[in-house]
Amino acid sequence: MATTVLDLSARPTSADRRAPWRSPVDQPVYARPALLVITVLAAVLYTWGIEHSQYHTFYANAARSMTESWKAFFYGSFDPGNSITLDKLPGFLWPQALSARIFGFHPWALTLPQVIEGVASLLVLHRLVRRWAGVPAALIASTAFLVTPVAVGLFRTAVEDPAFTLCVLLAAEATQRAARDGRLRPLMFAGVWVGLGFQAKMLEAWAVLPALALVYLMSAPIARRKRLAHLGLSALVMTAVSASWMLAVTLTPAKDRPYVDGTTNNSAFSMVVGYNFLNRFSSLGISAASTGSVSATQGGGGGHGGPNGAAGANRMGQGGPAGQYGLNGGSGAGRYGGSGRQDGAVQGNGQKNGTGAIRGTHHRHTGVAGAQGSQAFQGQAGGQAGGSWASAKGQAGGGSGGGLGGGQNGWSKMFDTALASQTGWLYPIAAIALVCGLLWRRGKPRTDRIRSGFALWGTWLITYFMVFSAGSVGGHTYYMGVIAVPLAALTGGGVALMWRAFRAGGRRACVLPAAVAATATWSAYLAGEFPSFLPWLGPAVGVLGLVAVVLLVLSLPGRAASGGRLALAGLAASLAAVLIAPSAWAVQIFNPSYGSSGMGAVGPSGMNRGHRSVTSAAPRIGRTPWGGGTARDIGAGRRGMGGFGGFSEDGKLTASQRKLLDYTTARRGSAAYVFAATSWNSASPYILGTGARVLPLGGFSGKVPFPTETQFRQLVSSGKLQYVLLGGGRDMGSRFGGGTTTSTEITDWVRSTCTHVPATAYGGSDSSGAASTAPDVTGAAEGEATAQTLYRCVPGQ
Repeated sequence: MATTVLDLSARPTSADRRAPWRSPVDQPVYARPALLVITVLAAVLYTWGIEHSQYHTFYANAARSMTESWKAFFYGSFDPGNSITLDKLPGFLWPQALSARIFGFHPWALTLPQVIEGVASLLVLHRLVRRWAGVPAALIASTAFLVTPVAVGLFRTAVEDPAFTLCVLLAAEATQRAARDGRLRPLMFAGVWVGLGFQAKMLEAWAVLPALALVYLMSAPIARRKRLAHLGLSALVMTAVSASWMLAVTLTPAKDRPYVDGTTNNSAFSMVVGYNFLNRFSSLGISAASTGSVSATQGGGGGHGGPNGAAGANRMGQGGPAGQYGLNGGSGAGRYGGSGRQDGAVQGNGQKNGTGAIRGTHHRHTGVAGAQGSQAFQGQAGGQAGGSWASAKGQAGGGSGGGLGGGQNGWSKMFDTALASQTGWLYPIAAIALVCGLLWRRGKPRTDRIRSGFALWGTWLITYFMVFSAGSVGGHTYYMGVIAVPLAALTGGGVALMWRAFRAGGRRACVLPAAVAATATWSAYLAGEFPSFLPWLGPAVGVLGLVAVVLLVLSLPGRAASGGRLALAGLAASLAAVLIAPSAWAVQIFNPSYGSSGMGAVGPSGMNRGHRSVTSAAPRIGRTPWGGGTARDIGAGRRGMGGFGGFSEDGKLTASQRKLLDYTTARRGSAAYVFAATSWNSASPYILGTGARVLPLGGFSGKVPFPTETQFRQLVSSGKLQYVLLGGGRDMGSRFGGGTTTSTEITDWVRSTCTHVPATAYGGSDSSGAASTAPDVTGAAEGEATAQTLYRCVPGQ
């Protein structure tokens, strides 16, 4: 009989177990501690002030609705009644909604998933670069990503891009593993990750495919036919995952699901392909008119002009923070036309509760400071008066472009200070690294790991760079997070490559000093565009760059003064010269005078020299854009968009809003909705504050034909809807060309048919009621504060 003896000596001892802060045996001793320090710093940057997070208003409404029912969760319903969806795929909001279900509905609970996605993205990037170029390169890349301003702002913002960035990084990591061994399974996972990225950011996720496919084709150690077959199978998986939500919506009868926002035909494919993709490229003459989607450029897609004032159409906020509301004083036009100069102050002439100025400079998420009363908002910039909610037409570099933003359009936008100060500090060294990595590895075997890595990051960078250059960015700085990834990776891998060449001597040794000099010069130029912000920064970068170059030149192999310590000092000075300027921007997250804008920008990002302009919150972000805030609240300078009004930081309704909601709820009976509102802005306080079933009209743009007038009358005649709140808020109709819409038709019918409910009936006053401090763009005279009016509609009217 055989006897098995257990060898107790095979058990791992305490000495064999590696502490989490100790590096693996195949890595330098400093590897793990340095990574832990970088990770902790990332967590601090992303979470700093999270308790003061603010709602990204449009998306936060959907997140609140998604916590109310699993049907709303799946479809991404804007309202708890499941009448209409977001104008985006809902995948990026699923983590936010789950977080809100666990921790309760708070602004910080919606921000927390982005923090986790940010830390995870940094760790995945480190792993990718370490496998490709080694530990030192990975640590440099992680640090570069950490201090890139847009990365800091991105992972503090409750938008689509954090989840999307993490997904494409995971897809790249899986592709790297697949290419190393020629295995199909990790390549299939790469397809899954790209598909999940599609659920977060739609077709933008597919822009990474050329980079992933190229790496696998050029470096997988298997036959070409097998490589192509593997890519085909992965593409099938990716397509299936990408299209899963759209197919589910398409196959569900329209009566059993919400209407798809952004469309005229209730099609998820129209929303993805037309509204969210083709509309972005209207400057190239591409039209989405035939796709069944609402055009984002109705009423004028853009004009032409130079950098100091340009022609265009239907862009909001003339004279506001450059790059979003106008560029250095372009002239305004349209219903709320006006003009302005540079510093983008929004001047409030108090009609009731006071006066004050809101300058587009700072305050945490909102990008504003100062005080305002309950007032009309005059589009007055730098002392030059203009119309209310002036329509900015400035565009960078003479480019033309449609979409929602101003300023950040045209092929040169990626080099303009508004985006370059947030993303592009590493342009020179990344470009030099890419060229050297590909040229110096010529003649190597097809499976060369170093060359394939440069091909991955270079193709990634070039593809997205071209996409954003051609498409409309419109002030959404957080789009640039996916650009920060390859820039950081190329910086890490490039420094490692150029350092080895430097130590080896020869002609290639001069490349590292040249790259450092070019990057320091570019950084000093960018910093010099903001002379009132850290005026010492530009000269400091220049001095550091000069010291680094001198030390490197003195330590060139073959020179009498060359030596290891001198070379290391030159390398340290080089890294300091390259990273100090973006770091100075990134740490402004701790400065309440700058902070982050809510659009992914950190620190100053204005285009106008000599002013500390910060990209202000867009209509979807910051404080909720409806009226009713108190003078005390507004005077604290804690309101998004500097003129939308707001509601308190804890998300509670104002007294007048609460009275109106209580009144309609008490008389709701069996109605499906508490009341209808003429825009999503008017519905927002009630959805965010209480999760009330309010029916918004017209979708995000105000031009979506849902509900139609016939459908609306049917809701009234069936008793599903009794009350309608007209006016107030602010729909986006004027930015999409204005004109007659189903919302305006319904408004006309309600006014002519239904019964006016005086504000005194629910405890308000006829003079103020639930008045909005923002102008009613659907019909009010410019600068006029319009009151919300409640109507009661009964069957048979």
